[in-house]
Amino acid sequence: MTRLRLLALVFLLLAPCGVPLHAQDSRDAQRKLEQAQRELKAVAAERRKIEGQRGSASKELRALDERLGRASRALHDTETALAKQQQALADLEKQRDALSASLERQRRDLRALLRSAYTIGEAAPLKLLLSQDSVASASRLLTWHRYLQQDRTRRLAAITSELQALESVEERIAAEREALDETRERQRQQLAALQKERKAHAQSVAKLDARYQDRRSREKALGSDVAGLKKLLANLRAAAKRAETARKAEEAARRAAATKAGKPAPAPKVATRPALQVGGLGWPLSGSLLAGYGGKLPDGGKSEGLLIGAPAGTPVKAVADGTVVFSDWMNGYGQILIIDHGNGYMSLYAHNEALLRDAGTQVKRGDTVASVGSSGSSGATALYFELRRNGDPVNPDTWLRK
Repeated sequence: MTRLRLLALVFLLLAPCGVPLHAQDSRDAQRKLEQAQRELKAVAAERRKIEGQRGSASKELRALDERLGRASRALHDTETALAKQQQALADLEKQRDALSASLERQRRDLRALLRSAYTIGEAAPLKLLLSQDSVASASRLLTWHRYLQQDRTRRLAAITSELQALESVEERIAAEREALDETRERQRQQLAALQKERKAHAQSVAKLDARYQDRRSREKALGSDVAGLKKLLANLRAAAKRAETARKAEEAARRAAATKAGKPAPAPKVATRPALQVGGLGWPLSGSLLAGYGGKLPDGGKSEGLLIGAPAGTPVKAVADGTVVFSDWMNGYGQILIIDHGNGYMSLYAHNEALLRDAGTQVKRGDTVASVGSSGSSGATALYFELRRNGDPVNPDTWLRK
């Protein structure tokens, strides 16, 4: 059962009560309404502020996601470039190895040629010429010898040049690969930092979402409370107006009766005898009976229950088994607790200092449910106790003496 429904139930239960709904009750209700409206305005402003922060945080989260995506893409591109460079370097190394092998073969052939030339001596061409039977054969052999030397020299120079070029390319690729390694490491660090920042920001956004939803729920609840308080205030004003009309009618009737009898209206008698001490096993507490059932309360109103004076903090006990159906503060009654005993019976305990049981709690006869105070009144510390049946006050004497 919601707070406003409980308030409505208690209002219906207490509407016939002899404790009047004074103008102070309306002022209290008006004050509560204004307070609720101020709180509603503040919560709505806070909700709008959080909504703005939430929008900004979402934009920042989107920007972080985009930066994270770009960083991941850059790292992927670097990894791809590194793989290509590694493959290129591997291909160059194979090419270098092949050229080195070819160069080694050419060097062996050249060494063989040099050894052959050394064997023949410094006059190799002349010796070749003289060793032939015909001039034509000698000339042809000399030409081949010259061509062979030139070809081998040219091939050695070409291979050497290629090897030098390969070494240069290898050095460049190695430098580029080293730079890419550094870039990859830097990008990995940036990516890790971005992921950490994104995680922290996502948590902040989640907290803002939770706060936003909390303020929305609170704003909705406060809106319902404001509506309920407005209705309660209207009922209080209507009840106060009816009470004032009845009071004026009663006062007019007394004046008319006094005028007809030729004497002023009698003043209320002031009791001078000491207060009766009450209490016992079936009573909610022991103390001074300040007003009995049907008697007059200190403010002049008619009592539909019992007003029992006792020191502040005195335990208040349940008069019978039952279920607590209301435990809260209410205009005119202060801290009030109501117990449903079944069969239409309910007991009310008002002006308490503290309420020790919550609504929905099962209690037994004699259980402490509250402590005496003066909440909701300007008088001495006392408990206002009522017994009702089907919403109407009844004399509790029979119950209290069980």
